[in-house]
Amino acid sequence: MKHTLRNIAFTALAALAATGASAAGNHAGGHGHDAEAAIGKPGTAAKATRTINVDMTDAMRFTPADISVKRGETVRFVVKNSGQLKHELVLGTEKELKEHYEAMKKHPEMEHADPNMVTLAAGKTGEIVWQFTKAGKVDFGCLQPGHYDAGMKGAVKVTTAGK
Repeated sequence: MKHTLRNIAFTALAALAATGASAAGNHAGGHGHDAEAAIGKPGTAAKATRTINVDMTDAMRFTPADISVKRGETVRFVVKNSGQLKHELVLGTEKELKEHYEAMKKHPEMEHADPNMVTLAAGKTGEIVWQFTKAGKVDFGCLQPGHYDAGMKGAVKVTTAGK
């Protein structure tokens, strides 16, 4: 049975709630409010100001791996898996990505359905539409087991929009 990221997150949150622990800011699988504030929010395709094509390969690289956007900009990422292996692009903070990567190593069958990520089989194309609301850096990576450690990561530099 395939587990979705949301199902795993729900299970983790339910377990934390049952023990009285707080899940605020914890990226046990879901994309919480703290994370959204740090990296932006899902965008609307009609409001995208540009499209950035990103290629994923079995060399464990993203092309491009370094992207620049302006704060407030909504970007449509068209992501293509040119490899033979399953790959994904997940936007997040470096801390979130590392935590999620550890969860992926334990649950490699995990499927993603959140707006900040796209998982693609070999030869497939997908997209993420994202609005970058805060200046700084937003990391991205492939969290399939072994891929992130092999260097399949990149960053979006979010600059202050000149007005």
